[in-house]
Amino acid sequence: MKYLSSANNPELKRLRLLFKKPKERKKDGFFVIEGIREIEKSIIGGYEVESIFIKEGYESIIKKFLIKPNELLSFNIKKSVFDQISMRSGSEKAIAIAKKKIHTLEQLDLSDNGIVLVIDAPEKPGNIGAIFRTAVAARLNSIIISNPKTDFYNPNSIRSSLGSIFLIPAAIASSFEVIRYLKKNAYEILTAAVKPDAIRYDEYNYKKPCALIMGSESEGLSPSWLKASDKHLIIPMHDSIDSLNLSVSAAILMYEAQSRNNKLEKKTIL
Repeated sequence: MKYLSSANNPELKRLRLLFKKPKERKKDGFFVIEGIREIEKSIIGGYEVESIFIKEGYESIIKKFLIKPNELLSFNIKKSVFDQISMRSGSEKAIAIAKKKIHTLEQLDLSDNGIVLVIDAPEKPGNIGAIFRTAVAARLNSIIISNPKTDFYNPNSIRSSLGSIFLIPAAIASSFEVIRYLKKNAYEILTAAVKPDAIRYDEYNYKKPCALIMGSESEGLSPSWLKASDKHLIIPMHDSIDSLNLSVSAAILMYEAQSRNNKLEKKTIL
């Protein structure tokens, strides 16, 4: 394990660029994962980890990862330098660089006719991460992002998902491509939209297969989705509130749809 004591080291300069710049992640084809739990989930999700940076004094944690030390580059980072680079002020003890995946619609497996979630033009990485975390918990088939406005591998998305972003199949495409794909696979398109003919989300039977379509908080769903919709759904709210957080709304619909299809495991959380 190579010891690095200067933030000007080429490996650490690259790490900082991948942390901060979406264009660099796009050009390089790699991204950054911070946190032991998140790195472990990326490995479980089949991501190729290129290198791991361990904070000085915590060298033994490399044994936690399902990778043989000689199969990747590993670096031991001086404590003060690690704290300087870390986005979490050194609260985590490991940072990894991993190879990005290609997220195409054709790679999704819809053979089980499950529930698919589509997020249209999401803007906030924190919301995206929270939605992925809930989708994994609710055992959704997959997530599709149409017309994304933020980088899929934004460190804040990974952080807020607690690494769950690596555990569920995901695709990225334009709304036109996604609509065509869903119709080709005979998926019912259910849009979360306040329309005169909308029905309460808990009055729908969620016959499989179906796709739950969520729009951004600032703009809602695009006209193309509203036109393609088979049914509009609404979540009742008190008159003093005009909208819910995107991740909260998505969670309500995901759990309702999955519970109607007996897809939720019965577990007690203490």
